[in-house]
Amino acid sequence: MLNIAHRGARSLAPENTMAAARKALALGADMWEMDMAVTQDGALIVFHDDSLLRTTDAKARFPRRSPWTFTDFSLEEIRSLDSGSWFVETDPHGEIAAGHVSAAEQKSLRGEKVPTLEEALLFTQESDWRINVELKRLPPPLENFPVVERVLDLIRRLKIDKRRVVFSSFNHAWVREVRARDADFEAEALVGFNNVLPMLVEPLEFKAYNMRSTLTNEAEVLSLTRRGIAVKLYVVNEEGDMRRFIAAGAAGLFTDFPQRLAPLKKSLALT
Repeated sequence: MLNIAHRGARSLAPENTMAAARKALALGADMWEMDMAVTQDGALIVFHDDSLLRTTDAKARFPRRSPWTFTDFSLEEIRSLDSGSWFVETDPHGEIAAGHVSAAEQKSLRGEKVPTLEEALLFTQESDWRINVELKRLPPPLENFPVVERVLDLIRRLKIDKRRVVFSSFNHAWVREVRARDADFEAEALVGFNNVLPMLVEPLEFKAYNMRSTLTNEAEVLSLTRRGIAVKLYVVNEEGDMRRFIAAGAAGLFTDFPQRLAPLKKSLALT
């Protein structure tokens, strides 16, 4: 089965927001991938960069808090930020200019809030969907925050169906910890963060690897698949690349364009 995992439908809505999740669900993505972060006061949120600068109005709201690292802000402060206007103003994938985001949609995106992980998990369960929670390295002073423990505690408290949650991380110690704490969860190793070092080192430890698409090829994907390794590739945005990796047996593709991949999957009669 090929899984279409969108990265916050970044082409049509601001990344790591509920607006992006709703858009990708409507477009037919099988699951959504988001990045987990932690606020100064220990709240679990959905956010990508170390700094709030690129995707919020933190500089305008808190001009003296450079470099605006999210670990230096409370949940209340982060929830007060606008995480949608930057998308409308920068059109990062050119989809607004192409006419694929209506004026009404653009207006609705302004003022979008940074979601909490609780909000993301509940939306996923209520929507009968799946979520890939990327556990990201935390900047100071939260380097030693008990990430896996806190996330699993939240999932248990919310009574989230474990089958709806996939964990991934470049920190393979966290992948091991997820498996050790609860083997019922899927936990996948992210590789390819550093494009100088080899992505895979034998013997392979994990059953599933999320690999950088630009650092591999169809032959490697096919070889790994034949060995029983599930290979999922990020970030695959062009239809030609989607087709060649699907043909090579990829188990999943992460894309900013579910509006391209979902129809392709349907046309190829992939389940």
